[in-house]
Amino acid sequence: MADLITARGLAKSFGTTRALDGVSFTVRPGRIVGLIGPNGAGKTTALKALLGLTRFEGELSVLGLDPYRQRHRLMQDVCFIADVAVLPRWIRVSQLIDFVGATHPRFRREVCEHFLGRSDIRKASRVRELSKGMVTQLHLALVMAIDAKLLVLDEPTLGLDILMRKQFYDTLLNEYFDEERTILVTTHQVEEVQHLLTDLLFIDHGRIVLDASMDDVQDRYAQVAVRPENVAAARSLRPMSERQGLGRTHMLFNGIDRAELGRLGEVGVPSVADLFVAVIQGARA
Repeated sequence: MADLITARGLAKSFGTTRALDGVSFTVRPGRIVGLIGPNGAGKTTALKALLGLTRFEGELSVLGLDPYRQRHRLMQDVCFIADVAVLPRWIRVSQLIDFVGATHPRFRREVCEHFLGRSDIRKASRVRELSKGMVTQLHLALVMAIDAKLLVLDEPTLGLDILMRKQFYDTLLNEYFDEERTILVTTHQVEEVQHLLTDLLFIDHGRIVLDASMDDVQDRYAQVAVRPENVAAARSLRPMSERQGLGRTHMLFNGIDRAELGRLGEVGVPSVADLFVAVIQGARA
């Protein structure tokens, strides 16, 4: 199966700032990919390039198209939810549904109305009368009603409470995602999405510092709660990171045999957040 996204040597500068510095990666269809990085790492610039919103150097193909030169065709198969509300505040919900239905050839009104029917959103309401959570629900209903192949999410639940964030991702996973759709998501709340992800892309200073599937992560990386008497032996294996907690020394390892690690303490799979910190700190060192 052909890759949905292919980036080769992707680069973008703003004056003397190198926002993207030779970024290369691929995304296969039917995956949920987390693009994760600290502030200023290049995430937003990468998304803008993928969505055809900025020029770039290098090679980039999204759904077999050049996103900048063929953006009109690309947007028939791509949807986007940003971290800020982009819906006109003056418009009524019913008018917004009519507008999207009239302008997007793959919009399914019955799907949109089905999702809105399960919310407290009234069609007669104007967007400015809705809470932030309702605006996000409305945006999600519109997007989920479009039969798109790629959904790009840029901090989609920023500012929402934990119940609304959970509902958002549950709806996305259970009622939108399938093996023919692909989701690319950026978020700082990695603990809330790590159970959804199939792949990880870590970016820092405009460079990809980790490109791995979650299966690879489970095979390659291990976190060990090292017993006090084994700390010196564990350090000799050169862990990626080390921290103290609950009377144990917790160390993260890459590529060390789990049987060997098991003699040092309790072995587990690191969280995405712990792995991110270790990889970023290692890359910067």
